[in-house]
Amino acid sequence: MAEQLKQLEKIAKALGDVNRLKMLRLMAQHGGTGACSAVQECVNLAQPSVSHHIKILAEAGLIEAEKEGRNYKYTLKRETLRMFMDELQLQLSGEKG
Repeated sequence: MAEQLKQLEKIAKALGDVNRLKMLRLMAQHGGTGACSAVQECVNLAQPSVSHHIKILAEAGLIEAEKEGRNYKYTLKRETLRMFMDELQLQLSGEKG
């Protein structure tokens, strides 16, 4: 249970930044994927800042990075978002999961 709550906390923290939300929205609007350059453009941040946000999203299990040549493509992990929403609903309703 404590491990599950830690994972929920990690996801919640990752979702708690407007730039990361923009990145996830971009991926969702493009079939669940986003090229590195498109992700960088959507948030208008320097590359090191984008990398920092990508790392947080990946560590939370919200995206997966895949190298394509010299660039990266990011894939939204919808199952993680669904699990987060389901668990959050259980936590808020007081049910035990």
